[in-house]
Parts: sequence; C-alpha cells; structure tokens
Amino acid sequence: MTTEANSTTSLPEPSEGQPLEDRVNNRSQRPSSEAFKKFMSSGWAAESGELPEPDAVAPFAARRRRALSERFPGERLVIPAGPLKVRSNDTDYRFRAHSGFAHLTGLGVDREPDAVLVMEPTEPGAGDDGGNHTAVLYFRPLAGTESDEFYSNARYGSFWIGDRLGLAEISALIGLPTRHLDEAETAITNNIGDPQFGGISVRLLRSVDEMVDALVDTVRYNTALDPENADLSALDALDGELTEALSELRLVKDEWEVEQMKAAVAATVNGFTEVVKALPRAISHPRGERVVEGAFFARAREEGNDLGYDTIAASGNNATVLHWIRNNGAVSAGDLLLLDGGVEAESLYTADITRTLPVNGTYTEVQRRVYQAVLDAADAGFAAAKPGAKFRDVHAAAVKVLAENLDAWGLLPVPLEEALSPEGQQHRRWMPHGVSHHLGMDVHDCAQARAELYLDGTITEGMVFTIEPGLYFKDTDLSVPEEYRGIGVRIEDDVLITADGPVNLSDALPRNPGDVEDWMAGIYAAE
Repeated sequence: MTTEANSTTSLPEPSEGQPLEDRVNNRSQRPSSEAFKKFMSSGWAAESGELPEPDAVAPFAARRRRALSERFPGERLVIPAGPLKVRSNDTDYRFRAHSGFAHLTGLGVDREPDAVLVMEPTEPGAGDDGGNHTAVLYFRPLAGTESDEFYSNARYGSFWIGDRLGLAEISALIGLPTRHLDEAETAITNNIGDPQFGGISVRLLRSVDEMVDALVDTVRYNTALDPENADLSALDALDGELTEALSELRLVKDEWEVEQMKAAVAATVNGFTEVVKALPRAISHPRGERVVEGAFFARAREEGNDLGYDTIAASGNNATVLHWIRNNGAVSAGDLLLLDGGVEAESLYTADITRTLPVNGTYTEVQRRVYQAVLDAADAGFAAAKPGAKFRDVHAAAVKVLAENLDAWGLLPVPLEEALSPEGQQHRRWMPHGVSHHLGMDVHDCAQARAELYLDGTITEGMVFTIEPGLYFKDTDLSVPEEYRGIGVRIEDDVLITADGPVNLSDALPRNPGDVEDWMAGIYAAE
C-alpha cells in the first residue's frame, strides 16, 4: 500500500553542472562538431550589396529631429528603441519600438531591437540640417553567415528570424548615419559631467531600455562631484523634460503622418466589415466575442502590422465595462455589440474607432433612444472641434448633450444645472471617461504632454484626435429603469483638424442608426 508521504514527488538535489542560463537550450539537439560548423559557414549566396531607395518618411523624420534639437541645444539626447520582451521563457513578443524612437527615425514594423538614437550636440547651427546636433543610429545588425550566431542564436541569427537590413541599408533607407551597437556605450557616456567643468549634460528617454538607464545612472553617479551625497533627482527631471518634449512633438501631425492615419483608418473600416460578416457564427458560438475579436484581428494582420491596442468586443452588459478585453462572452441576438478596435499600420500609426451594432441588425426602441443621444453628443463634439477652440471644449459640448438627455429621461437625481456644475457632475455616473484623446503612434498619443498644451491646449490645424461619447447603464444599476439596464453605447470617430474645421477620417463607417442597419443588411445580402 502506497502512503501519502512516499507517493509525493520529491525534487532532486541541486547540481553544480550545467549553468542555469544555458538550460534554455536543453530542448535543442544542435550539432557542435567542427565539421558541422565548417559546413554551416559555407555555400551561401553572397548578398546583393544593393542599397534601398530613401523612404518617404526620411525628410519628415529629419524635420522632427531638427525640432527636438532646437529645444535642447548643447545637450546629448539619448533615445532607445527598447529591447525584445520575453513573452514566455525563451519566446519573445513581436518587437515594437518605443514611439518616440520610431517618430524620430521613421523606423516602423519590427525594427530595430536594442537600437539607440544618439543626438550629439554641436556648435549652434552646425548640426544636421542647420540644427544643433548630429544624429547617429546605433543598432545590432543580424548575424550573417560569417558568424556562428547566424545559425546558433535564435534571437539574432538570420537563419532563425529572417533577414533584416544592415547598417548601410538602414542608413540609405532613413538618411541617418549608422554604427554598430557595440559603439553605443562610448557614444552615450563619453564626457558626461557637469557642463561647468567641461562635461556634457545628457538627457535620456527613460524606462525604455533598462540597460541604457543603468548605464547613464552609473556614469552620472561616478562623475558627480560628491558621489556619496549626490542627489540625481534633478537629472531625472531633465530626462522627464525630454519625454515631455517627445510627446509634444507629436501633437501636430505632418503630411506623412496624416496619410498613415488615413491608411490605418481604412484598414480598420475593413475590419469592422469582417466583424459584421462573422456575427452569424458569433451568435452560435459560446464565446462569440472571441469570434468577433478574431475576425477583426485577422484583418489587422492582413492589412497592417498588428492591432493598435487590444480589441474591445463587448456584447450585452459587457459593453458597459469600459475596458472589456476578456472578450469571452456570448453574443446574443437582440443585444448590442460595442466594438472598439484599431488597426496599426506598418508605420506604427493606429486608428481607434468604435461602433455599437445591433447584433440582429435592428435596434430596439430603447437601444435606438440611447444610441441617438450618444450620436447627438458626438455631433456636438464635432461642432466644437474647430481651430482656435480649446481641446476641453469638445468634451464639454458632448457631455452637456448627454446630460440633457439623461434629464429628459428623468434619470438625473438633481436639476440639470446642478448636475452640470463643477460641484455636481452626477451625469458622469453613466459617462465617466473623457470624450477625446490625441491619436497617432500610440492609441492615447502625446500622453506625456503638458496639460497646458493638451487638455487646456488650443485646437490646431494638423491635430488628430478622437471624439467618443458614450452612455453605460450596468445591469446592476438600480438607479435607472430596468429597460436601460445592460445597455452600453459608444460612438467613436477619428478626427483631423484642418483650416476649415474637423474632417471625420472614419466617416466610411455609418453612424446614424438607420444607416447602420442598412449597412449591416447590405453586407448580409452580399454574402
């Protein structure tokens, strides 16, 4: 008879054999003979040596660097791309560079893990394009056939992950001098110190690459006049100002960025169409929200780089959960489906669109009533989004319309004027989020910009932001009549500000309830 004690599996005693960091390769059975190494290093076709044509983004990225250079003359600027991030054990997520790095270099898709852009100060006006800095991009070229890493390194060997452009090719593509990443440490740390004593002040885009953070912090500490009593918080504040500047640099989009936004929006519209096609199957599936999510994701990968953010595919009461990304619920006929999704283009610019669709193709009377109130609020936001107005005016205009509807339905516990006052705000129970946010490389773009340039800023030609009012009545909310409970509606569009006013980049997706119903019916008829 086996006892509980002796049936328990026990762990073996630790050994001093194979190092822990090497054990990840225990799944492999790669040959290590000299004959194998010799064979693997020969017989490969030579690279063509042809250089790519300059990318269309190159002159725009140069202007962005020039604008940043003008803000920080005489200081070294260090902008890392970020490292690969482990998803599980020895598998990485697909790489996406930090948006500040991508914006200044023009490098999108999966380029270049571990890279660092260093902008070295020059005499005023003696830098790139008459600026105050010369920029150099440091990155790790993939291991070629001349190196054992070509076939032995699953992270950086081209045998494993495919070819990428080398130093000369990237330089030709984006118009930046490039050097091997091995040279980056010297470029970052050389002569760091107090400018009063001949040193160079460095500003770092922090919390992107821990290795670069540690490198700069160590040198700052070691070069302090009194290392034991050094207070480096002032230097951290300088870094914060660089982060702030990189966000503010994206508040107004250039022509190239606008075209990228339009492409991302067009792909997103196609994704919404695929979701409508998938609704019959979603209704029949126990996790219909996953069917919806999958249909949109497939389009994002087919037409773009990826999702700009996790899709919200929320049916029924889940639509009242603002950031519902579990997407594991059923999709039932008669419910509303709140779909909030965005395709990220190869350039890393993303759309951000929401539509609330009747699953069976027709809104009920109460659903239409709530939907129309949200649509009217969105239209009020559009009317307020004019050059010269304040960014916060868009929110105020939209929320006022929502409050008026809530009052007309008898849902406000106080008079309308009291609810709209700063001391009231009871209407925000059913509309707790902001109506607008900037949009671009990040779905919530320019997030580190100063409040006086963002929330309290002036709407300016070239800005791209969302307008997205909503109403959310949770099924547990006893303060509203039962007919409203479980209904969540949001309508979100991506808006480009022009000299003539706002342009709805996402107007290819219908917004009026009748138009939504006709659009869905047309898709089903064509299937």
